[in-house]
Amino acid sequence: MKKQRRLITAALPYVNNIPHIGNLVGSHLPADIFARYCRLAGFETVLIGGTDDHGTAMEVAALKEGTTPREIAKKYYKIHKEINDWLKISYDNFSRTSKKIHHENVKSFFITLHKNGYLIEKELTLPYIESKKLFLADRYVEGTCPKCGYKQARGDQCESCSKLLDPTDLINPIAPLFGDEKIIFKNQKHLFFDLTKLSARLKQWIESNKHWRDTVRSIGLAWIKEGLKPRCITRDLKWGISVPIKGYEHLKFYVWAEAAIGYISSTLEWNKKKSDKFWKNKESRIYHFIGKDNIPFHNIFFPAELLAHGGYNLPYNVVGLQYLNYESGKFSKSENRGVFCENLPTAGLSPDYWRFYLSTLIPENKDTNFSWDELQKRINNELIANFGNFVNRTLTFVNNNFDGKITKPKKRDIEFENDVKKHCDEVRKHFENVELRDALASVLKLSSYGNIYFDKKQPWKTKDKDTLFYCVNLCNDLALLIQPFLPDTSKKILNTINSKSKTWDDLARFKVIGKIKKPELLFKKLEKEDIIRLTEKTSTCKKMVTIEDFKKLELRIGKVILVSDHPKADNLYILQVDIGNEKRQIVAGLKKYYKKDEIKGMNIIIVANLKPAVLRGVESNGMLLAAEKDGNVVILTSDKDIKAGAEIR
Repeated sequence: MKKQRRLITAALPYVNNIPHIGNLVGSHLPADIFARYCRLAGFETVLIGGTDDHGTAMEVAALKEGTTPREIAKKYYKIHKEINDWLKISYDNFSRTSKKIHHENVKSFFITLHKNGYLIEKELTLPYIESKKLFLADRYVEGTCPKCGYKQARGDQCESCSKLLDPTDLINPIAPLFGDEKIIFKNQKHLFFDLTKLSARLKQWIESNKHWRDTVRSIGLAWIKEGLKPRCITRDLKWGISVPIKGYEHLKFYVWAEAAIGYISSTLEWNKKKSDKFWKNKESRIYHFIGKDNIPFHNIFFPAELLAHGGYNLPYNVVGLQYLNYESGKFSKSENRGVFCENLPTAGLSPDYWRFYLSTLIPENKDTNFSWDELQKRINNELIANFGNFVNRTLTFVNNNFDGKITKPKKRDIEFENDVKKHCDEVRKHFENVELRDALASVLKLSSYGNIYFDKKQPWKTKDKDTLFYCVNLCNDLALLIQPFLPDTSKKILNTINSKSKTWDDLARFKVIGKIKKPELLFKKLEKEDIIRLTEKTSTCKKMVTIEDFKKLELRIGKVILVSDHPKADNLYILQVDIGNEKRQIVAGLKKYYKKDEIKGMNIIIVANLKPAVLRGVESNGMLLAAEKDGNVVILTSDKDIKAGAEIR
C-alpha cells in the first residue's frame, strides 16, 4: 500500500532584518526535523518555504537604509537562505513572494475568489504619515489594547491576548518608527474578504481536528465565537502585488492576504506537475509550522481563502509554537539582544551542536528559554556523556579488540531486540504526534539504555562478540533515529559502521555485520572558555547604522566609580558609572584588555538612552563607546575637566 504524501511548510519570514535563533526554533527547524522524519519513514514528502518580501515593513526598511524594497528583499533573502543552508534546513524549495510565479498565482487566486462572490467593497480608515506620504501597515501602529490593557499592542493583533485589532481600536495609537510625528487617519475604498460566509464551515473543520494542540484549536474557536468579520485585503502601497480587479488596479494586495498563498506558489515553482498532488489530492496531508502570533492566519484566514477558492486541501495539522526567550528576556533585533543567525557559521560550533540544543528548546506547549549555561550542560551531559559516549565506546572497543570486525551472534538476545524495537516505536509515535522534543528525549533514552547494556555485559571482561554485535546494531538504529535532529552526526556514524541503512524500515533489523572503519570522536566537550567565545561571537547583530539612527543616540560623559567582576562571565566587568544626575550599572567585555584599576576613575562616553539589557544574568543600563586598534579594544574617553553627565552633541 502506497504511503500518503506530506506537504510541510514553515512560516515565511519578513526579509527586512537578520533572523535570530528564535525565528529558527519557531518554524524552520521543527519543520525540517519533521520533514526529515517523514522522508525516513517512507512518506512522499516536500518541505516548502520562502520569504515574505512585501508589505509596509519592506517599504519602511528601504526608507531607513536609503534603498528600494526590491534591493532590501534581495539582500535579506540571500542572508536567510545562507543561514538555512548552513544549518542544514532541507527545503525542497525556498522561494520569494516577489517572484513572478507568486504574483501571477495570487492574481489568479483572487480573481476566482471575486467570481465566487467572496470579495466585497468597503471604506476603510487607515493610519497615515503625512510627511512621508505613507499609509502604515497595521503592525507598525502601537497602542493600548482595548480588551486586555496591554500597552504595546500592535494595530493588527495584541500579542498578549491574541485579539485581532484594527489601528483605530487602539487606545492612544502611535507609530514608534516615526518618533513623535502625529498619526492621522484617512478614509479610502478597499476590497474586503467576506469571512462571515465561511464561519460555520471553519468552526466545523476546527472542531473536527482533535489531534491539534489545545492552544491552536482554542484560538481558532475563540475567533469564531467572537464573530468573524470582513477583512481588508488591499492597501495603498508602491511595493507589492497589483490588484487585477477593475477599479482597484492602483492598490496592492495586503501582505496578510497573499503571503500564505506563497506556500502554493513555492510548491508550483518546485514542481508544477506534482504540486496538485500535494495541495489537492485527498491522500495528502498538509502541516504548517508557525509561531504563536501566526496561528489565526493559518487556522482561520488561509483556510478560509482555500475554502472560498475551492479544490484545495485544508491543513491536516497547524503546528502552532510558542516563543523562545533569550536569558529570561525577549530577543530584540532593534537592541541587538540575542543570538543572531548570520554569526553562527563563524562562531566555531558546527551545525549539529546548535541543532541539538535548539531542538531541546522547541516551544511546543509553552515559551522556552535560551541559556548559555544550559547549552553547555545539555551538550556535555546529554549529547556527549550519553549519546556520544555509547557510540564512541562501542566503536572504539570493536576497533581495538576485534580488529573492527562484527559477526553474526551465536545466540540471539531476544529481550534486547524487543526492548530496542519498543524504543523505536516510541520515537515513531512521538513524531507522528509532532512531539519533537519528546521524540528526541526518547532517542536519548535509548542511547542511555545502550550504555546500561554495555556496562551490564562487561565486554572488556568477557570479550563477547555477541554483545558488540548488538551494540553496533544499536549504533545503527541510533544513527537513523537521530538523523532528523543531527543529520551530519547520523551520516558520520552510518559511514563508520559501513551501514547500508537508508530509511526507518531498517530499524531494529540487526543486520549490520562486517568490518567497521576506525572511529573518530563525534563531539568535543564544551568548556567555559568556549561558551564565553560563543557569547561574544553570536550575541550581536550586524546592522547598517544610518545618520538618522546616530542622531537618536544620547551620548553622555560618565565617570567610572567602581569596577567589579561579573559573577558568571570571565570576560565581563560590571561598572558603576556616575552620569551626573544618576548612577548607572553597565556590563562591558573589557577584562581581556583592561585591569580594574585602569578603568576606575575614567571619564568615559556612554549611550544613555538604550533600554536596559540583561547580560549573563546582570542588568546593564547603557553602553560605553570603544574602538578597536591593532586587535585591542580601546575605551573612548573625554577630558577630565568635563563634568560627568554632560551631553555630547
